[in-house]
Amino acid sequence: MPRPFRFGVQLQQPTPDGWIEEVRRIEALGYSTIFWPDHFTTQWDPTTALGAVAAVTQSVNVGTLVYDVDYRHPVIHAKAAATLQLLSGGRHEFGLGAGWMRTDYEQAGLPYDRPGVRIERLDEALQIVRSMWTRESTSFEGRHYRVREIAQAALLPPDGCPKILIGGGGPRILRLAGRHADIVGINATMVEGRVTPETAADLALERVLQKVGWVREGAERAGRDPDAIELNALVFVVAITDDPSGIRGLLAQSTGMTAEQVAGCPIFLTGSGAEIRDRLRKQRETTGISYVVIQGGDAERVERFAEEIVAPLSG
Repeated sequence: MPRPFRFGVQLQQPTPDGWIEEVRRIEALGYSTIFWPDHFTTQWDPTTALGAVAAVTQSVNVGTLVYDVDYRHPVIHAKAAATLQLLSGGRHEFGLGAGWMRTDYEQAGLPYDRPGVRIERLDEALQIVRSMWTRESTSFEGRHYRVREIAQAALLPPDGCPKILIGGGGPRILRLAGRHADIVGINATMVEGRVTPETAADLALERVLQKVGWVREGAERAGRDPDAIELNALVFVVAITDDPSGIRGLLAQSTGMTAEQVAGCPIFLTGSGAEIRDRLRKQRETTGISYVVIQGGDAERVERFAEEIVAPLSG
């Protein structure tokens, strides 16, 4: 049996006087999760925002796409995530990544280490976080972090830890995700520390299949069942239209992809509702991606996507 579809919405900066209505509407439309990114651009702080969202909703999950491991010590991540899990009644999806946006580091005066070093830190941080969720006391001695007899983050129930979501695009981080994560975001590789015209091409079908293979390799090496891992894709463009040729042509021109590649790329959902539904079913069958997140901020687009995509596929 294929894994059921789930859908999420990523918000960044809702209106201060309308955010409660917005998140409750997203919940009512049947979305599974409200996500927040973690950057130093003009956006709301994810931890604060998700705590507020959890307080005014009943069933929708709250998560990050994704925290950058370098912006907070893993002890802080562990405590914040455990607190969100308790405050939300078990609805927190803890997303953590190795960091990629070079301008965040430069503007905040943080060292932008090579990817391998950042991934090493992520691996160590995950070990600390998971231990702090489950043990009364945690000590850890690694290359990047040293923790001595730190207290348990919060009194979580034995089977009540947050789900761990790791996003990435390269072999090393995706194999790490296969070892640690409940949910893995299949992303482009940001080798330059920024989005470029070539970024989308790294998510052509053949590349996605390779990335999924790295996740499965990591899981198998760790003795985990690869099929137990939920695969996630963040969509950047949604255009529900009976004539997608125009938008596909523009995207092809800006990314260097063909229109056919644009039509099959996970970060672009273009076409009629029926075509997108069919594409998502085929994508799930081919790649295993069943958890799809769209960008918020446009209430009409979020509502139409829910009516034409979320409701039919979730049902």
